[in-house]
Amino acid sequence: MEAIDVLLSEELTLRENSRIKTALRMGRLATIKTLSGFDFSFQPSLDRDRTHTLAQLGFIARSEVVHFLGPPGTGKSHLATALGVEAVKAGRSVYFCTLADLLAQLARAEREGRLQERIRFFCRPALLIVDEIGYLPVVPGGGNLFFQLVNARYERGAMILTSNCGFAELGEVFGDPVPEHVRSKAIIAAPLQPPPPRRRGRPPKNGYAAQVA
Repeated sequence: MEAIDVLLSEELTLRENSRIKTALRMGRLATIKTLSGFDFSFQPSLDRDRTHTLAQLGFIARSEVVHFLGPPGTGKSHLATALGVEAVKAGRSVYFCTLADLLAQLARAEREGRLQERIRFFCRPALLIVDEIGYLPVVPGGGNLFFQLVNARYERGAMILTSNCGFAELGEVFGDPVPEHVRSKAIIAAPLQPPPPRRRGRPPKNGYAAQVA
């Protein structure tokens, strides 16, 4: 009986690993990031406890929106991907894409008369992660397409949005005011701050470089 238990346990482990691997590939989470691999000392402005609370995935059950805002290189994509990985492990469906890719797919579907079909596709995942908002110019009509998707997912599915812009600037990015419900049900993470500059030159003899305040 002990041998059978071991074999069954190994079989279940293999199946679970296969399920996670397939779900990560389908969700386009090719680069795996984890919260344990995130350097919170690099981002003292980020609330570690609040971030780990997000990893409990209650925001997905409540169909809320999580925003990670901050300059490039501050770990926004890492955190978004890590939460996506946690969701996949918990059996929730996830889809990850950049805003540019999302809008390209929606624009192509609109030209081909399949816009509503594509919007339904993006509404299926329990969690939709849209990365790099504000990094590239939005194509003409892109703001309208994105807001149609946001409206379709409103109170039906959770989202994680990462951007190098603040809320006040998103209207300029999309060429339209940001829908109020994108903010009203949002869990807004503290804006991520760039790391302090480092002193140039040879390191001190003790092996530690001094930080410039």
